[in-house]
Amino acid sequence: MSLYERYLLPHVINRACGTRPIMKQRAKVVPRARGTVLEIGIGTGLNLAYYESSRIERLIGLDPSERSWHIASRKAAELAFPVEFIGLASEEIPLANDSVDTVVVTYSLCTIPDPAAALQGMKRVLRPGGELIFCEHGRAPDAAVRRWQDRLDGVWGAVAGGCHLNRDIPTILADGGFHVADLETRYLPGTPRFAGFNFWGAAREA
Repeated sequence: MSLYERYLLPHVINRACGTRPIMKQRAKVVPRARGTVLEIGIGTGLNLAYYESSRIERLIGLDPSERSWHIASRKAAELAFPVEFIGLASEEIPLANDSVDTVVVTYSLCTIPDPAAALQGMKRVLRPGGELIFCEHGRAPDAAVRRWQDRLDGVWGAVAGGCHLNRDIPTILADGGFHVADLETRYLPGTPRFAGFNFWGAAREA
């Protein structure tokens, strides 16, 4: 891991993923979480303010960046429910089968190297009837925007920690074994169109 990835990238992502339009998206989905929650890619804890404490028993945050967690831990200390951090990649979920009620993943499927493997792990740890709550950016519906996404994808990823602009989020969820029961989409206002097409909703085991 380079010095940029270790020390600067967490702050870059914290700022880029903490803009007002993106935080409004987080506020739409995170309050739906309940019970024992696994958050994939907890990062600097941008979702923490949106959990409804009366609905949460325990939150487990998974992220490979311990530097990001150092930032998040200060926010976590103020919450009314216990928060545990696991410093591993999203493809490695060291939890028992059927052990969580909700998986939350926001602006992380764009970056995970093997999203299908990660989603299989999420499905494994979800209890029967559990939900995967998601909000992601990805492949736009307009051909002109998609062309720019494809052109910029490599350069964008080099700066943004491996983030991909052009992932087809519904297809990735389906390939990971999930049925998307609730899906909304839109371009976020105030963001570049090539990076601003969002998908959000809930999915269950297919």
